[in-house]
Amino acid sequence: MDSTASTPQTPATPTVPLDVTDQQNSALLDDTLSLLSAGAPDKAGEKGLTEIDRWAEVLRASERPGLAKIIQELTTLREQLSTPGTEAHDIAETMATLGAETSKVADETSDGYSAPLAQLGKLLIKLGSSLSR
Repeated sequence: MDSTASTPQTPATPTVPLDVTDQQNSALLDDTLSLLSAGAPDKAGEKGLTEIDRWAEVLRASERPGLAKIIQELTTLREQLSTPGTEAHDIAETMATLGAETSKVADETSDGYSAPLAQLGKLLIKLGSSLSR
């Protein structure tokens, strides 16, 4: 390869802000609660990874404070679920952290999302606990 040749670059992700309505937020929260209420999704299934991706995009677009840790943990969880051989204990720790962070945000929320977020936090902690056994 010629040393003066330009290095191929990965195309930049567009920075078009994602506009998420309250109705879309509610639908995502309802979908996630339904998914997790049925128990831990099958690791081989794509449904859980799709939900993680949806949440990450919505949270990145949100202007709410205190979401950076949740986004970081979602990224970690996605990597863990995509990597063969990840120990259940590691996933359990990530789920518990996500649950605790979600509960924190629920406590600080004053709109109609407080109760569903608190429920989601509890479900995440419960699933983490069940994985660690």
